[in-house]
Amino acid sequence: MGLIKMGKCCSCFSRFRAVFKPETVTDSPLKPFCNKPECLPRPPTASNSGEDFGVPVLTISDVDLCIAENGETHQTSRYELMTREDDRRRLVVRRGQEFYIHLILSRNYDPDIDGISLVFTVDGIEKPQYGHGTLVAIPVLYPEEVSEGSWQATIDAVHPNFLRLKIVTSPNAIIGKWKMDIDTKNRNLDGAVSYTLKQPFYLIFNPWCEEDTVYLDEEDERQEYVMAEDGLIWRGSYNRLRPTVWKYSQFERDILDCALHLMIQVGKVRVSGRGDPVVISRILSAAVNSPDDNGAVMGNWSDDFEGGTPPTKWLGSQKILQQYYKSKKPVKYGQCWVFSGVLATVCRTLGLPCRVVTNYASAHDTQSSLTVDYFVDAEGKVMEELNSDSIWNFHVWNEVWMKRLDLSPDCSGWQAIDATPQELSEDAYRCGPASVAAVKKGEVLRPYDNGFLFAEVNADKVFWRYNGPTQPLKLVRKDVYGIGQYISTKAVGRWSREDITHTYKYPEKSDEERAAMLKALRQSQSLFSRYYLNEEFNDIMFNFELRDDIVIGQPFSVVLLIRNRSSFNEYQVSVILRVETVLYTGRVGDPVKRLSTDRSVRPGDVEEIRMDVSWEEYGPRLLNQCAFNISCLATVKDTNFEYFAQDDFRVRKPDIKITLENEPVVGETLNARAKFRNPLPIPLKKGRFLIEGPGLEEELKLKLSETVDLDADAECSFSMVPKFEGRATIAAKFYSKQLEDVDGFVNFMVKPSKVSLNGE
Repeated sequence: MGLIKMGKCCSCFSRFRAVFKPETVTDSPLKPFCNKPECLPRPPTASNSGEDFGVPVLTISDVDLCIAENGETHQTSRYELMTREDDRRRLVVRRGQEFYIHLILSRNYDPDIDGISLVFTVDGIEKPQYGHGTLVAIPVLYPEEVSEGSWQATIDAVHPNFLRLKIVTSPNAIIGKWKMDIDTKNRNLDGAVSYTLKQPFYLIFNPWCEEDTVYLDEEDERQEYVMAEDGLIWRGSYNRLRPTVWKYSQFERDILDCALHLMIQVGKVRVSGRGDPVVISRILSAAVNSPDDNGAVMGNWSDDFEGGTPPTKWLGSQKILQQYYKSKKPVKYGQCWVFSGVLATVCRTLGLPCRVVTNYASAHDTQSSLTVDYFVDAEGKVMEELNSDSIWNFHVWNEVWMKRLDLSPDCSGWQAIDATPQELSEDAYRCGPASVAAVKKGEVLRPYDNGFLFAEVNADKVFWRYNGPTQPLKLVRKDVYGIGQYISTKAVGRWSREDITHTYKYPEKSDEERAAMLKALRQSQSLFSRYYLNEEFNDIMFNFELRDDIVIGQPFSVVLLIRNRSSFNEYQVSVILRVETVLYTGRVGDPVKRLSTDRSVRPGDVEEIRMDVSWEEYGPRLLNQCAFNISCLATVKDTNFEYFAQDDFRVRKPDIKITLENEPVVGETLNARAKFRNPLPIPLKKGRFLIEGPGLEEELKLKLSETVDLDADAECSFSMVPKFEGRATIAAKFYSKQLEDVDGFVNFMVKPSKVSLNGE
């Protein structure tokens, strides 16, 4: 921008001109204009509105989008688009909130002669139309005037050859890129001159605006669910909750553009729905997965990740979305927490409040029966060929915050959406938004997919003994409790777990909980018609025990206690214990160990059956989640009673400890170290650390040059240069052929640079 020739209008403007160079005016946090009458624009009056045909039409020489000022007030200053150098910068603002631009004029603005209007069109639309909300034209008015439309533009300050405009967009405007044209004309002449901004600006949701349907009332929640660039995702099992850090990186290069690509090109969201968070969140839950629309992430729930990255190796969304945006091909591979982490990034970059939610013992009901049905054979082995339902050790989805204008007011608030491709919903792999409040009440017919969400947290678990294709099923066990446990999300402002189970369901065994289930069942259509019940038998009681805190590499034991409560009768009991590897989705893998035994249990006695499992037995068969399925089938002879129990068990992996070696300061090199102790009875070969942290343009990959021996430390050193002050996180992950999915993180505050502190 060239030097602007300005006259002196008052002392305040002289101070502004002396302190700030014209080309850097937008970098100032101060507003250099006053409210003195002589400095404010004058509306035309009868006395000063005479015709002037000799004055040339006012034209725009240049436009300053006030990037720094608007970025600060709109909480968008961290977008990479806003931090680029010179003319590569792009404006990102939130809808429903004023932003400012500066116009450099060909001459002084004269309100008696000059008329200015702004024309906004949605980028990429061939024929923008007023009725579709893709074309908006508004006059530039005076502060005391108000136009009829939902978009407003007023003159905020006027100086020689200079105007400062305040623009307010509609709180339900279309999300995306907008073009801006500035039309100027002589009020007394026909025709106008148009100035077109070279690049569009970005308009996103605004949780700070009360009139936006995504408005969040609490500032700490806006900081957590919109602004936080990293967080925790819980994995593991209900008896071993394991948090892992996830870097959302919603402000990084290409992320906002990628989100818009997923919304428009992949999701094919209709133009009329581009301002509606209900429509957009539903579209995004489909666009993040790949089975039917070439979306961002390809799922893989096998143990073969050839040609891609195993889901456990991802540290965050940045690499995934940048790779996808560049290639427009699905990135390999993801599982539920990866889909959820990526979806959270996409929502937050668009300004839609979003959090990641983990449900332990999560039901996958494929038949809309509100039950999860397992079939077991005479060996107590789950018959995978008959099972379509499953119970996942954990499942991760998202919640987005919005008003549900399409439903009753009590359905507003958190809405569950899920990008993991499990079941088709309206011919696409997507789920939600389902009102969490409606799920709790058992309103399974509400849109969208409330029935599926209700089953995930409330379904009954039913075990059937299969006796052959011509025999009726035997119902051997029904657990009405146990599905949907420890529903977890990161706490606001803290690096700890918040339990939100109460938002999805009433307390187990409460009258309200059973009433909600009955309400849901009345709307369900599916039942098994041919079955008979397990015999009622109370003399023998079984108790299935597992030790809780086993570090990977250590042996563990499975224990079954058999108590004879009879005072007179002795019973013969036949027991089969099984340990099998299991995917976190509940699918059983390779057998690890089996024990079959018969015991006589005398009146009043307790018999213990123990099966010890060594590292040599389970280590070679271990899947990446380190989870096992432990099952027991016991038969009391001379009765028709069978006892069946099943549980999940997970060995614990070590945590990586990250140590900062100097104080974190903006613009200065931060050195750090990561290490953990090898817990296995074998050495770790060809190990690698993956590191993400503040100031890193891409993930660090650090190879270990030496083998990590038994009981030795795996460690590495690294450095980075933070760009912004405030909260920051370093995340680390380790993998080798012998041990993988070991992770750790550290949180810290980055201090401002010493230069900025000294004011230099």
